[in-house]
Amino acid sequence: MEDLASFYINEECVRTSVSPAEHDRLLADGWRHFGQQFFRYNLALYENEIRLVVPLRIRLLDFRPAQSQERIRRKNSDVEVSVGPVNLSDEVLDLFERHKQRFKQHTPENIFTFIAERPEDEPCATFQQTLRIGERIVGVGFFDAGDRSVSAIYTAFDPDETRRSLGVFTILKEIEFAVENGMEFYYLGYSYSGRSFYDYKKRFHGTEAFEWNGAWMPVPREF
Repeated sequence: MEDLASFYINEECVRTSVSPAEHDRLLADGWRHFGQQFFRYNLALYENEIRLVVPLRIRLLDFRPAQSQERIRRKNSDVEVSVGPVNLSDEVLDLFERHKQRFKQHTPENIFTFIAERPEDEPCATFQQTLRIGERIVGVGFFDAGDRSVSAIYTAFDPDETRRSLGVFTILKEIEFAVENGMEFYYLGYSYSGRSFYDYKKRFHGTEAFEWNGAWMPVPREF
């Protein structure tokens, strides 16, 4: 436990405004944020084990979709995707309430755990990706954009549409947005060492892992 204590990182701060360049630097140092709360930590309890937290990003020059990801893209060819300002409509709030029921542990209280209640209170440029089939919203993804980086914040989708793999589809569309806007990195958020619920984040070509010494290293893609 003494070795873990000497290695332990647990930092947080509140920032009301962050420039695009500074946002890039924070992401590159393992930070994330929900609303105005910025944080980074390198150890967490997962399934009664202390796990190393592993921030992930994709180096976009090295990204190419895998065959399975192309299948997901084709499966959702009927989904209309739009990107714009954050708009937490009643339909989006209802979607989140249904989405969170899929969690067996660590169930979020509400969407404001991740997004400021007023969009103007977000400390950096934040966008909402909205997925529709016809007039019905089936998914939403929230992400930030800096100078050279796009960072995923949270994704919610209709649990009745699980077969569509909308979580992966949303990542692919956010990567597409990042590439179209000349970005260098797409940040996927955190995962854990060993097997976990978040292993789907490791299945993208070009993925790198933060090693908490300031270095980002390539991660072999997991199938």
